[in-house]
Amino acid sequence: MAANASFAARRLGAEVDYWGRVGDDANGEKIVSQLSAEGVGISSVRRVGGRSPTAAILIADDGERLICVYNDPAFDADASWLPVASVAQFNAVLVDVRWKEGAARVLDAARAARVPTVLDADVGPQDSLRELCARCDYAIFSAPGLVIASGSREPGRGLREIQRIARGVVGVTLGEHGLLWLEQGRERREPAPKVAVLDTLAAGDVFHGALSLGIGEGMNIAAAARFANAAAAIKCTRFGGRLGAPTRAEVDTLLRAAQ
Repeated sequence: MAANASFAARRLGAEVDYWGRVGDDANGEKIVSQLSAEGVGISSVRRVGGRSPTAAILIADDGERLICVYNDPAFDADASWLPVASVAQFNAVLVDVRWKEGAARVLDAARAARVPTVLDADVGPQDSLRELCARCDYAIFSAPGLVIASGSREPGRGLREIQRIARGVVGVTLGEHGLLWLEQGRERREPAPKVAVLDTLAAGDVFHGALSLGIGEGMNIAAAARFANAAAAIKCTRFGGRLGAPTRAEVDTLLRAAQ
């Protein structure tokens, strides 16, 4: 998820480095090559034994999708090699829940360096979601991820439960209904633009990449959510995953049209 988000942030004009692991296989080479071709820094990508993450994606006629993910349990969880001493040079950091040890190490280093941090809190083990929430500035859940982490199927109630353990902003993406978050205990919402949906694959990743870029540029959560909603909406009008991420000019055009 963070790899897709880094691709999206780069296409939106950010200077981006991706830190992570891939397998020593053809899929790993493809992942690294696509990131590099877009201009994402890959010097801190490590090849480890095992198979790179893969997914089978089933897309319905209305553009919604089901993702069946394979993550190799043989992947080495060691995070000691991550170059966390250099985190202070960045304006924002985004992590996901696929590698808890790596995410925790980077979040702690970014906090020490006072760099704002975003967690893509999608589906994952409950303990990982809750532990990483306590370490980040912006914990932005998918709806299923919030259910797992909070135990509640009602988004507002789930966010209030998570706010008790989180140290920053907590929010949840609700597809065409935009972003819901808590601000001083009150629910706030930024609606998503209305578009003709073709394919929602990687829309959440694009959202998180754009949101992190907005936060890194100093936007408040409402402005960053508006920017990220527009980027994700444009992605949904195109077939495919990360390759459907929009440019900054396309997002700015949509935002101006919505004013």
